[in-house]
Amino acid sequence: MNDFWLLVELGFSHVWDWQGYDHLLFLMALCLPFSMIEWKKLLWLITYFTIGHSLSLVIASLDLLTISSTWIEFLIPLSIAATALHNIIFAQPRWLNSSKTVVWVTLFFGLIHGFGFAGYFDLIRDLEQPLWSSLLFFALGIEAAQIALGMLMLLLAFLVLNVWGRSRRDFILVLSSIIIGILLPIIFERWP
Repeated sequence: MNDFWLLVELGFSHVWDWQGYDHLLFLMALCLPFSMIEWKKLLWLITYFTIGHSLSLVIASLDLLTISSTWIEFLIPLSIAATALHNIIFAQPRWLNSSKTVVWVTLFFGLIHGFGFAGYFDLIRDLEQPLWSSLLFFALGIEAAQIALGMLMLLLAFLVLNVWGRSRRDFILVLSSIIIGILLPIIFERWP
């Protein structure tokens, strides 16, 4: 039972680790187009990201595929910037109602981000326990942290749009631009 709580806590802290702020930036970019009434759609999108993240941990733990860390470290900020750029291009959230592409891209970006964490996951998981249980407990922590951040982003959107009366389009454009501004130097620094 201690392994359960330890792995859940490690998954939760993985998302909220300020030194690994890329996870936070990705989730912020992912959440930006959503409003309170779309919380179920956001919850599903967060879950697809967790599924992709977990799948890559399984693939890496079983040595089914090895991807160069150079490419992963480049693709992580690139995927975040691509999400923010998508927000800028489609600043009105109409695409959320019909696009399955967003789901598949989110799942794929989860795979990329999971490969970035696979080495550490192998260090923290209990080799005495089956891989599936360690992964499940860790994924529960990640999912809980991501849902918490998603709810905070929905609250922020509610405050900005309804309390402070700002436009949704401007809210999406400004925060997405800030995210891209943070990531551009990192993308150039990590260029393979």
